[in-house]
Amino acid sequence: MSGGRFDYNQYKIGHIAEDIQQIIDKNGKKLDEDLIKENKKWYGDDYYERFPEDLHHYKYPNDVIEKFEEAVDILKKAEIYAHRIDWLMSGDDGEESFLERLNEDLNQHKMESMVKKAIG
Repeated sequence: MSGGRFDYNQYKIGHIAEDIQQIIDKNGKKLDEDLIKENKKWYGDDYYERFPEDLHHYKYPNDVIEKFEEAVDILKKAEIYAHRIDWLMSGDDGEESFLERLNEDLNQHKMESMVKKAIG
């Protein structure tokens, strides 16, 4: 069956986490050259001369970024829980395999989070 109890909406939770992670990753950084070129095409070649502050993504304060990071962690865990419960309720997993796979997925998430923090 491969799930479906929640209409696969757990993946939407993951997409929200990914979107927030992109905001974190781009925080205060210079726009990539392709985006700068595209914006100049739409707004004029002198756009960044008039609005030099727009050469960078918005910079959120560190305390806000910390909350974004917490949100990403919570949302990824929510996606894992929803996915595993979905498979249990859809008959793809039994109660024992549900618990095993849930713990495996949560441990994998924990390891990935630790690696990401270590490499910055």
